[in-house]
Amino acid sequence: MPSGSCDRRSFVRLGGAALSAVPTVGCLRRRPTAARRVTMTDAFAFDPRTATVGAGRTVRWENESDVGHTVTAYGDAVPSDARYFASGGFDSERAARAGVTEGLVPPGGEYEHAFEEPGTYGYFCIPHESSGMVGTVRVE
Repeated sequence: MPSGSCDRRSFVRLGGAALSAVPTVGCLRRRPTAARRVTMTDAFAFDPRTATVGAGRTVRWENESDVGHTVTAYGDAVPSDARYFASGGFDSERAARAGVTEGLVPPGGEYEHAFEEPGTYGYFCIPHESSGMVGTVRVE
């Protein structure tokens, strides 16, 4: 075999390996990251009490306690351009308070919300608000 053909084959092999790595690098940079996790605890608390996420990111509340909890935004603590959120799918704090049983996240259950608008969002658990079960989401 002429030495030039070996060089050409090596070049083609190396070029193919390099080209196959290029799409992988792009995929790794765009790989979505998991939702920000907040737990609801037996101590009637959200952990962490304040969660910080980027705009467009999701927060997932997971009920790790033995009782039902709600995730209910304070109507006056949602940025004006933002969408209201509450477990149970309510569109206002008043509706969520009136339908508290439909908004309960059962033990082992979860609720998610994607935050599109930057700002600070205050929320609480309706049955345990008086026990201090309140939280904040900061969206940057």
